[in-house]
Amino acid sequence: MRTYPVEIAGVQRELPIVKVGDQVAVALLNLLGDSELTEAAARALSERIPEQAEVLVTPEVKAVPLAHALSVRTGLPYVVARKTVKPYMVRPVTREVVSITTGKPQLLVLDGADVERIRGKHVVIVDDVVSTGSTLKGLKELIESVGGKVVGVLAVFTEGAPRDDVIAIGHLPLFEPEG
Repeated sequence: MRTYPVEIAGVQRELPIVKVGDQVAVALLNLLGDSELTEAAARALSERIPEQAEVLVTPEVKAVPLAHALSVRTGLPYVVARKTVKPYMVRPVTREVVSITTGKPQLLVLDGADVERIRGKHVVIVDDVVSTGSTLKGLKELIESVGGKVVGVLAVFTEGAPRDDVIAIGHLPLFEPEG
């Protein structure tokens, strides 16, 4: 398997390059279960959170450990935008997005209880990788629709075309699939 080397705050990893479409492959960053890498990313990003930040919002699933680690470091609460409506949710608010890694429409969902944690607040979005920006766009729209104001976006990496709207530790290229 092909890999792509990365370093985050002194922690090195070989990211597997995986096919996510007919014409594109990506270096797959997976923070789930990798406490050392997650903590390194949180150390690096915690120093770059905009001063006016009042709450962190992250999409489910792979960026949740990062949002948690940043919350512990900064004392800022965090909210997870889920990918499905759960039976226990009260007045959920949704947006549909298409992520490069799934290639299919998916939901971003805020529970009504979390809406109250965002309304009227300065929000920083936390994600693992920002590529096409479709998830980011949907998350911004979702936050703004419930009265939050996005004041920054933090990611471990940007991917594909360079982005100046994301505070990131590094940048990942896109790859051609093998075979």
